[in-house]
Amino acid sequence: MLGGCSMSEDEKLKGWIAEQRQQIRPRVNPLPVPKPFQPEPYEAAALPDPFGKEKLNMVLRRSAAQLQADPLLSQELRRRKEPLEEYPLDAMTMVGSLSREGEPMALIRADKLLYQVRVGNYLGKNYGRVTKITETELMLREIVQDAAGEWVERPSSLQLQEKTK
Repeated sequence: MLGGCSMSEDEKLKGWIAEQRQQIRPRVNPLPVPKPFQPEPYEAAALPDPFGKEKLNMVLRRSAAQLQADPLLSQELRRRKEPLEEYPLDAMTMVGSLSREGEPMALIRADKLLYQVRVGNYLGKNYGRVTKITETELMLREIVQDAAGEWVERPSSLQLQEKTK
């Protein structure tokens, strides 16, 4: 009978929790005083808008003038583009070679079409001009920009691709 009058474990736990809550005093550090805001005057109002049409037109005119001034590129820009200049070199494969009237020719596949290419033809996006054709390789000269932005010639080639099953 005495066991029924004593505090249960649940009541002891609730008492302990209440006692712990009374002993804990939270410490809150005061917030620092905010610094006064000093606005900076906007001094670029007279400059051209970097995202405006005037700025874009200015940059395009400057780059067009540089292209026209470069002797390597000025000749390339004046001539008519050939069909294989629409494809990058990695989208083309040399699938064969032949000789017609003593003139070597290469067979190039691009976009599921077959093209005959002679020395002097152009192909690729970088103004590539065919300089030599052998039975297994087509060599060309490309005009690309180097790290300094200068236009330079670079040799490149397409190798004969054997059909794999």
